Amino acid sequence: MLSKKTRYAIKALVHLAEKGEPGPISVRTIAQENNMPLKFLESILVELKNARILKSTKGKYGGYSLNKPAGEISMADIMRLFDGAIALLPCVSVNFYEPCEECGDEATCGIREVALEIRNRTAAQLQAATLTDILEREAKLKGGATTA
Repeated sequence: MLSKKTRYAIKALVHLAEKGEPGPISVRTIAQENNMPLKFLESILVELKNARILKSTKGKYGGYSLNKPAGEISMADIMRLFDGAIALLPCVSVNFYEPCEECGDEATCGIREVALEIRNRTAAQLQAATLTDILEREAKLKGGATTA
C-alpha cells in the first residue's frame, strides 16, 4: 500500500508535470489545488528536491518545477524514495536486500522464488509508469467520461 507521503508526492509531481510550464509553481498553489496540508507538502517537496527530482526557485515568483522530463520520472523512483523497497521480502529486494531470518537456503526457497517473480513484474510495471503515462491516462479517462 502506498503511504500518504508517496501519494501526495505523486499528486504534486503530476500537478507540476501538467501545469509547471513555463515556470515554477509555489508550494501554496500545489497544496491548495490538490487539497494537501501545506507543511506536510513542503517537507515532501524538499525530499524530492534533495533527490534531484525537483528543482526550486527562490523569490516572489519562485516555487518548484521538475528537474527532468516527466517521461523520465517513474512511479518506482517515487515509491522507493518514500516507501523503500518494492519487494515483498527483504531477500528479493534489489536496493534494500537483507537475508531472511526464517530461510535456511535462499537458493531452494520456493517462497523466495515466488516473491522474486512478483518483485520483478511489479518493479517493471512501476518503472514503466511515468508521470507522462499518468497524465495520458487521466486525459483519456476524462475524455472518455460520459455525462448522464
